Amino acid sequence: MQQSSVSPSYATAELQAREHRSNHEFREAAGAAQAAAEIGRADGDGASWWNMTLFRAECLLAAGDFEASADVAGALLAEPGDAMPQLQAQVHILLAKAHQGLGRLEQAADEARAAADLLNGEDDVEIAVKARQALIAALADSGRLDEAWAESLIMADIISGEVDDQLVGKAYWVIGNVAFLCSKVAEGLHYHELAAATFSPARNLTVWAKFNKASAAMRLAADVADADTLRCIERAELATDVIGGSPNDFLLLKLNRGHWNYLAGEFAAAAELLEQICVDLDTPSPQILGEAFLLLGRSHAALGNRAEARKYLIQAADHFEKAGAPQRAEQALEFLNEVP
Repeated sequence: MQQSSVSPSYATAELQAREHRSNHEFREAAGAAQAAAEIGRADGDGASWWNMTLFRAECLLAAGDFEASADVAGALLAEPGDAMPQLQAQVHILLAKAHQGLGRLEQAADEARAAADLLNGEDDVEIAVKARQALIAALADSGRLDEAWAESLIMADIISGEVDDQLVGKAYWVIGNVAFLCSKVAEGLHYHELAAATFSPARNLTVWAKFNKASAAMRLAADVADADTLRCIERAELATDVIGGSPNDFLLLKLNRGHWNYLAGEFAAAAELLEQICVDLDTPSPQILGEAFLLLGRSHAALGNRAEARKYLIQAADHFEKAGAPQRAEQALEFLNEVP
C-alpha cells in the first residue's frame, strides 16, 4: 500500500498515538489513532487511514476491549482497498485474537486460518508464523488438540534463521503450550525452556511478563507445581506490577495463583482468590470463567463443601460450552460425577 506525504496534523496525531502506546496507555492510544485515521481519510490518504485504523484495533485489543477491536478490524476488511496480503493477514490475526478473547473459538480459528491461507508461508515468514500461532491457540483452547499439534509441526517447519529471535521464542512458546495440552509434559517443558532462552526482562519486559504468566498456567494445567512454576508466577506478578496490564492480565495472574494454591493443598486460600474472579461475569472471557469455576468447584469439593462444589462445576461446564470448548465442559462434568 503506497503512502503519500502526510499533513502536519496527521503526523502529530500519529505521534501521540504511538507515545500513548509506548506508555501502555492503550485506550488513549486508540483515541489518538482514530483521530489520525480520520485526518488521513479527510486528506484523501487511504494508506494513512488504513494503517492508523489497524493501529487503533491493535490498541483496543491490548486494552482488553475485544468487542471494539473486532468491530474496527471488521471495518478494515470491509474496505481492503489496495492493502497487500500481509496487511490483510495482520487484520485476520487481530480478529482471531479478539474472537478468542470473547470466547468465540471457532470464529477465532477461521480468522487465523484465513490469515495463514493469504500468505501460504511465502510472502512474509514472520506474519505467517503469527498466523499459525493464532490458529494453534484457538484450536487448542477449543480442545481440537490433534489439529493444534499438526499446525504446530507446520509452524516449526516455517521457522527459519530469517525470523526475529523474539518471534522464534513465541513460536516455541506456542508449541510448548500444545505439547502440555496433549499431555506431552516433557516436550512442553523442553519447548518452554527454548522459549525462555530467547526472552529477557531487559529486552522486552512486557513479553517476558506474558510468557512467565502463560508458562505458569500451562505448567499448572499439567499439575507441574514445582519451584520453577512458582518462579514463573512470581516473575509475572512482579513484571505486571511494574508495567501494568489489562483487567484480563490481572485476572489471569489471580487464576494462576489460585491454581497454585489448589495444587499446594491450600484449598481455602484457592477458593478465596477464585471467588474474586467468579463474581465478575462481564469482564473475563467465558474460557477464563470456565477455568476459574472449575478450580473453585474442585477446591470446595476438597474442602468437603459438596453443594458448592456441584454448583460451581455445573457453572464451569456452562461457561466452557459458551466458549466453544466442549471437551473442557465434559471434563467439568466428569469432576461433578466424582462429587459424592
